[in-house]
Order: sequence, then structure tokens, then C-alpha cells
Amino acid sequence: MAINKVYPDAKSALADVVTDGMLMLSGGFGLCGIPQVLIEAIRETGVKDLTVVSNNAGIDDAGLGLLLQTRQIKKMISSYVGENATFAKQFLAGELEIEFNPQGTLAERIRAGGAGIPAFFTKTGVGTQIAEGKEVREFDGAKYVMERGIFGDLAIIHAWKADTEGNLVYRKTARNFNPMMATAAKMVVAQVEHLVQPGEIDPDHIITPGIFVNRIVHVPNVAKRIEQRTTTPRVAA
Repeated sequence: MAINKVYPDAKSALADVVTDGMLMLSGGFGLCGIPQVLIEAIRETGVKDLTVVSNNAGIDDAGLGLLLQTRQIKKMISSYVGENATFAKQFLAGELEIEFNPQGTLAERIRAGGAGIPAFFTKTGVGTQIAEGKEVREFDGAKYVMERGIFGDLAIIHAWKADTEGNLVYRKTARNFNPMMATAAKMVVAQVEHLVQPGEIDPDHIITPGIFVNRIVHVPNVAKRIEQRTTTPRVAA
């Protein structure tokens, strides 16, 4: 019996999976490849006390910045948050927790969680605040700090194309953290720009196999914001 993974909208795809206090992974890098439609739907649920794993916290009026505005996020596990004034204000006021990770360490923590690896050792962060309170062990004359893998309750991701069985294809840099997060949660919901039938995607082009994806939302006209627009002035003819 085939399982229907395609939901009519983000609200219905998330209605019975979001809960207060859950650990949620959110794909994207800056505003590239973020699951914007799913984030907006999560805001509408009113869920609160979220711990969110994401490379960054979006900007004030887009991405995870929307959930910060409504104070639905209790803690961020991130690499970089410098583009979000709301984040800075809440953090400095003691209203938001932050667990900073070197970017490569964050990526490996997610990958490890998806691979069933509970912890690993890395040189990155040894001798710094990153290593405080963590086990440090010596291997071959060098010190390494232990980092825990991350496995969440929910992962929300963005893909360029999917078939109805959940096989995903990402496009260029919008791939970023999305494939790793698709393996590292109990429930994975993907918003996709193009939805096709099984067999219409070349198997060699599939990046995330459908076995990892629980639900799909088709968002053919999703808006794509530019985080930092830089242009060159036209030269007068």
C-alpha cells in the first residue's frame, strides 16, 4: 500500500507534528535554501519554547527571524547569527539561549546524528570557550574535544525538485544543510518547488532518498529573498 507523502499545504503537513519544547532542525544558509513557507506555518501554530538547530537565525523579517519576533524560540544552536538584530536584542537581554558551534562542527554534529553516531572528537575548539565543560581527549599526541551528534524531533527543509515518493534534488548552493538535516530527525517535512511523478527523476540525480522524507508540500512560486543585495552602478553611455 502506497503512503501519501504529499500534503495540500504547510499547515496541514505540520498540524500534528509540532509541539512545545521540541528540537527542530531548519535548513538553509542565510536566506538561501530556507524552508520559508514551513517556517511561516510554524509561526501560525503558536508553538513555543523551541530549540532550533540552524546555521543562522535568518534576518529580522524573514526565515527564523519570524519565530524570534513572536518569541517562539527558546534556544538556538547555530554557527552565525550576525544578520539578526532581534536575535541580538533578545540574547543580550537574557531572553534567548545560544549554543554557538564552529560551522564545520555544526555540520558534522548533524551528519553524525543522522548516521546514528552519538558523539565524535574534533580538534576545532580545543583550548577555547567552545571546549568548556566538554570532554577533551588526546589522540596521537594531539588534543580533541568531544562533540555530541544532533538528532531532532522535526526537520524542515527546502528542495528544488521531488517526486511524490519523497526523493529530493537540491539546486546548487541551496543544497547547503538541507541533505544532512533530512537524515537527522524523527519527522522530515520538505517544501519543494517542482513536484513530479515517480520515475521522472534520474536516479543518479537524487540526493536525498525518499526513505528519509515523511511529508512534502509543493510550493511552486515560493518567494526568494536576497539577504545582501549588491549592485554595480550603471556607467552612463
